[in-house]
Amino acid sequence: MIAGVLTAVAALTAVSGCASDSPDENTIRFALDWTPNTNHTGLYVAMQEGLFDDAGLDVEILPYNSTTPDLLVDAGNAEFGISTQAMTTFSRAAGAQVVSVLAPLQHWATGIAVKADRTDLARPKDLDGLTYAGFGDPGDEETLRQVIRADGGDGNFTSVTLGTSAYEAVYSGTADFTVSYLAWEGIEAEHRGLPMRYFSYTDFGFPDAYAIVINGNEDWLAEHPEQARDFVQAVQRGYEIAAEDPDRAAQHVIDANPGVFDDEALVFESQRMLSADHLRDGNGRVGTMTLEQWTGYSRFLYEAGLLAGPDGAPLTEEPDWSSYFTDEYLAS
Repeated sequence: MIAGVLTAVAALTAVSGCASDSPDENTIRFALDWTPNTNHTGLYVAMQEGLFDDAGLDVEILPYNSTTPDLLVDAGNAEFGISTQAMTTFSRAAGAQVVSVLAPLQHWATGIAVKADRTDLARPKDLDGLTYAGFGDPGDEETLRQVIRADGGDGNFTSVTLGTSAYEAVYSGTADFTVSYLAWEGIEAEHRGLPMRYFSYTDFGFPDAYAIVINGNEDWLAEHPEQARDFVQAVQRGYEIAAEDPDRAAQHVIDANPGVFDDEALVFESQRMLSADHLRDGNGRVGTMTLEQWTGYSRFLYEAGLLAGPDGAPLTEEPDWSSYFTDEYLAS
């Protein structure tokens, strides 16, 4: 795991060297983490309903490429980007000038996935000694070990990094389990007639986390507080509309990306799931973050020895997690 973190730190340094200013003072570049999907709904709702126009903002969506949004944001090649609490924690610990400004998904949106007909896999401890088809994400394997141990297992398994091929490996039986995004791959598997079962991390005592966050460049935020607030609140309102009317929001995602979705029903079902279970906090608000929730998972990464500093060496002092996120740009 540390080797993967050191690679990320090296990549961070390399990309930081090619920073560039925004091409226009009124242009805000937003980096996607993947092809368009319902994680990005608030952004597309804000675009389609003219919320950015109303705020006088010209927003450019940067398509996904092999460079992560956190690296692009840190380098100044994007003002904002989609990330996760995990990747934000790794990036900021390594010296990236990124800070989370909004959490679209308030809870884990992934689960440990096994084929539904695998009756021998009734709970996480049954995964001991089997094969995990993974994605090479820092922290994933240690998270799985912790969940398996919490269920009484040893937390020992073979890991193969397959990327998006991980799902097919489990469907075909060449691997035993993976981690699926419930509101996308989970629904997609159902549509393909490949029923799956899922184990939720929090059902086994693991801390909750923000599945998706939006990060901003810390220096740009300080220099453009009004534009930052206008942008964040427009996106926040986009996710609020999604929480209130998931079908309206899903249609916006489809309309903004013509020809992208072969299975448009998937987009609607996905948005309904997220709107029902993930977009609002315990007080019914959208986008908020708390120090308690941020600390839980990020402290796990630190205590597991997975976080490295700018010099590539493992951190020896726990960071101030309150500096990793801010709610100051959200609407009150």
